Order: sequence, then C-alpha cells, then structure tokens
Amino acid sequence: MRLTIIFFSALALLAGGCSRRGSTASFAQKAFILNVSAQFRAYGTKTPGAKELADEIFAEWERISGEFSYSDAYSLTSVVNKRAAKEWVPVSDEFLHLLLLALDYSKLTDGSFDITFAPLWPLWKEAGSRKKLPPREEIHKALREIGSKYVEVDAEKKMVRFTRPVQINLGGLLRGYCFERAYKILKERAPAYPVQLRLGGNMMVYGKRGWKYRVPDPFDKGGLLGLFAFEDGMVMASSGRDSFVEIEGKLYSHILDIRTGYPIKDFSALYAYFPGIEDGNFMASAALAVMGREKAFKLLGGVKGSAAVWVDEAGKKHLFVNEASGVKWEPPPGLLDRVPIR
Repeated sequence: MRLTIIFFSALALLAGGCSRRGSTASFAQKAFILNVSAQFRAYGTKTPGAKELADEIFAEWERISGEFSYSDAYSLTSVVNKRAAKEWVPVSDEFLHLLLLALDYSKLTDGSFDITFAPLWPLWKEAGSRKKLPPREEIHKALREIGSKYVEVDAEKKMVRFTRPVQINLGGLLRGYCFERAYKILKERAPAYPVQLRLGGNMMVYGKRGWKYRVPDPFDKGGLLGLFAFEDGMVMASSGRDSFVEIEGKLYSHILDIRTGYPIKDFSALYAYFPGIEDGNFMASAALAVMGREKAFKLLGGVKGSAAVWVDEAGKKHLFVNEASGVKWEPPPGLLDRVPIR
C-alpha cells in the first residue's frame, strides 16, 4: 500500500512538471516578446539586482522587437522596405550587422534562407487557413519577386538599396541577436550568480552550472526525446509540430525553402547546442533547418563544441555531437529512475 501511494504521488508530480531538474530558480520573471514567451531565471542563495537585470534585458529585447519589426510601420525595417527600391537608405550599425549576416546565411545555404521571402508568406498563410495548397503558378510568381541578390549594401557608408522592389524580413535572426545583446549586458553587469534566459524554445545561460535543456518530443505532447547536459552555452531551436499546419491531410512546416517556394521537407524539429555566444560562433536554427540534416550536421562539424538533434518527418531522432563538445546527451529518465521505491 505504501509503495502504491508513493508511485501515484510521483506520477502526479511528473504530470505537473515538478520533476524538472535544476528548475528551482531563486528569482524568475516572464514576459512575451517577439511573439513567444521570454523568461529570466537567476540561481543561488543570493541574487542581488536580479529584478533590475531582468528588466534591462527584457527592455532591450522589446527595443529589438520594435526597431526591426517587419509589421511595424515605423520600424527601420519598414522604412527601408518603403524607400530602398527608389534610393539609397541610411541604416544603423545594428541593422547593417543583421543584414550582412542574413546575406551571408543566404550564400551559406545556397539561397534556401532568404530574408526577401515576403511574397511567399501570404500564400502559405492562406493555404493554412483554407487547408488547400497554393496554386503552383502563384508560387512561381512569388519566387520571381524574391532574391537577396537584389539587395545592395554600401558597408562603408552604411547605406542600403534594392535593385528591384523586394521586401526584407529579419525576423529569423532576431532571437539569436537578442541573446547577443543579453550576453553583453550580463558581461557588463557581471552578476555573481548563474542566469538562464529563454526566448521561445531557445535557451542561453550565463555562469557555469549543471544546466539541462529538455528536448521535447514533437510527436508526443509533454514527452521528452532526451536532455542536453552542459556547463555553459546556448541552444537554438526551430519548430516542433505545434507550429505546423495541416493542408490536404499532410503536415507542413512553417519554415519555407526559398529555392522551391515550399516548406522544407523531412523535418519536424531541430535543437542545436553551441558552447558559447561571445565570439558569434553560432547560427540561427532556421538557417540550419533549411540546409537539410546532412548539410547542417556537416556545418556543425566545423563548429567546435557543437551538438544537435534533428527530428525528421517520421519522428526519427538523429543525434550529432562534435567530438570536441562538452555537452552530454542524456536519454529521458525512465519511470523507475524517477519514482522512489521503499
């Protein structure tokens, strides 16, 4: 009887999410930024200034969200989109940094990652609502209006122009950039306690600790594929079947391959671990996803300390861990590992 009570009490704790290891933060704060949940957690017996630090980081993320928004009529992105087809437009150092990074990603992915994808998006948004694939001729027409090759940059003068009318959307880079800015703030403030930051499925940590990143199973709500265990670093994540849309009885990713005009194939989720952020030696997970598993893993093989989990459309897990990586992959805890037997 005692064993039975312990067993079902443990199940109740697991169902409530209380079994997460290392989740006992001394201070926690949440917000909603870039259309996803944002979290700040500080660990330790004493966390002086944690509230002020969280406020500063979230304020910076809100600034980035507004300044580089595609939909905000007064953002710098919108100003560039309105004027750059007619004239050279001056931009900030930040905007130039993100734009050049996006153009590099386009080259690295052979054009499958492209920030000028705007004409395709409404076609697939309507397809998702109507549950019917867009007409092929409309996709081909949209593709003719897309191309990073039409974006010209004068890096010395900090000016941008379009050689034909296109629209740029930097959204695929902003979550990684938020982590860059947050890391700079943390370095400057130098808190004497570990900090964990979350932005959607992405996670960055400051301060060495026994960190765990729970890799969810996209085919089992609430289930786990396993855990990344590490002392320092970040995890960049893309998609999950909750972000997919069903069209004509088939699930499609919300990540588009600009080479074809269709959602990327054989993909359910990607979780990429990078050992640090300070040297910028990390990559947006969306750019990795559009490359396909083999090319993405090959690229990560050249990033010291990296690791990744790719889940294909059938739900099969593919694990890559660089030989030089300090991250460890742990299988999901078994039921008997979590239930005390006395």
